[in-house]
Amino acid sequence: MTESTQRALRDAGLDPAQVRRVISDALAEDLGPDLLDVTSVATIPAGQTDTADLVARADGVVAGLAVAAAVFELVGEATGAGRTAEVSVVAQDGARVARGDVLATVTGPTRLLLTAERTALNLLCRMSGVATHTRAWADALAGTKAMVLDTRKTTPGLRALEKYAVRAGGGTNKRMGLHDVAMVKDNHKFAAGGITAAFRRVRQTFPDVPVQVEVDTVAEAVEAVEAGADFLLLDNMTPEMLTEVVASVGDRAELEATGGLTLDVAARYAATGVDFLSVGALTHSSPILDIAMDLRTG
Repeated sequence: MTESTQRALRDAGLDPAQVRRVISDALAEDLGPDLLDVTSVATIPAGQTDTADLVARADGVVAGLAVAAAVFELVGEATGAGRTAEVSVVAQDGARVARGDVLATVTGPTRLLLTAERTALNLLCRMSGVATHTRAWADALAGTKAMVLDTRKTTPGLRALEKYAVRAGGGTNKRMGLHDVAMVKDNHKFAAGGITAAFRRVRQTFPDVPVQVEVDTVAEAVEAVEAGADFLLLDNMTPEMLTEVVASVGDRAELEATGGLTLDVAARYAATGVDFLSVGALTHSSPILDIAMDLRTG
């Protein structure tokens, strides 16, 4: 992987070593134990070189161009070809693109381009789909103070990439996992004997870890804040209930609405005064953005 691609990944908040592992696993899945693309080896002369364009097949928001570049750069290394591809990125992550736009150009051994194509597109299309969906939510919340949040409902192994795509689409990340933020949910409250008991146990055990508390009623919201919580997850509340929580809690805690939210009601929920709307669908249900690789002719 070139230094410029590693720098682009770091600038995006991604760990190049982690991206390399994701790509390596994806290539192994696609190329089998012998790391072989039998069709390309059979049909393309070893010395042939070509240029290909990555082209949007639909309007949307692009994300993951540095990840796609890394795929093309790593295929030569993975297959032992000893040659790599040169990637020129044309678009920028987070930009709106239109059908027919060229997003990047790749030049290199034709076998390598065709071998890398599907893995690069799988990641790029997936990330761009998440970014496109997120941008629709960000647009729906424009003019309010509310921001759209993601969740842990991500594709196993792709969490960092999908959460980056949310950022590229204008959203924000919640917690990366179970290790960086404590989330006291209903089952924790039940097992610990209530909101106050659960919150205090977390605070005593991990005094420096941020703590969020899931609440289902206005009374629970007040109890959580009085226990010391400064971030509340307001689960499956109506706009009327959310408005009441905002009035009861004031600025003592950040407030996140969640549960069954859809784009057609986003503005209504944001108007209640909450700080965030969390949407698991950003990562678990976003359709891909259709992107293709076209070899140039002539």
